[in-house]
Amino acid sequence: MSLSSLQTLTAALKEWAVTVDALTEGKTILLLRKGGIREQGGSFTVAHSSLWLYPTYEHQKPHLLKPEYADRVLPVASGWHPETVKIQSWAEITHTFQVSEADAVEALLPFHVWNQQFVTERLKWKPKTPIALLLLRVHRLAQPHIIPYRPEYGGCKSWIDLDVKPESGLDARPVLTESEYQGQVAAIQKTLDFFRSPLR
Repeated sequence: MSLSSLQTLTAALKEWAVTVDALTEGKTILLLRKGGIREQGGSFTVAHSSLWLYPTYEHQKPHLLKPEYADRVLPVASGWHPETVKIQSWAEITHTFQVSEADAVEALLPFHVWNQQFVTERLKWKPKTPIALLLLRVHRLAQPHIIPYRPEYGGCKSWIDLDVKPESGLDARPVLTESEYQGQVAAIQKTLDFFRSPLR
């Protein structure tokens, strides 16, 4: 991403705060999405290839996370939101896949933060809609950018536009080296290719 493009970046992808932390810590590069109830067309679309990672709290469900991530979630009341939001990273979506086969999605369990119950529920919800798999190359800011919460940031939608200072992303570093990232990409692609093989 060019410096000029980064200076004008406003698009943000909303995701559970625990997942944003895992992405920013280099624990995962994989997101599974079907879209919020207010998505245009009723399903998730990749509206932007470069984005800020925006943490959400209200709908985090510990019982849908692996134990090491479930312990990080502090339940909040319905409708709660922080007065300020900490933006700690931006990312590039390098690969996208559409997957409908349950065995293929289940085979990806080692690569993300959610557990089997989450995968099962995602597959059952809107069963004719495939799950979108996103691979993210994440860059962590040297200093998190704190922005005020705005009402337009709320709601069950994936994409929002943030009021972010142009200099916010200038001092950022990839959380994984190129070889580390490509290694994870290759492992995920190999898993998916197995289920696409005509020899199975």
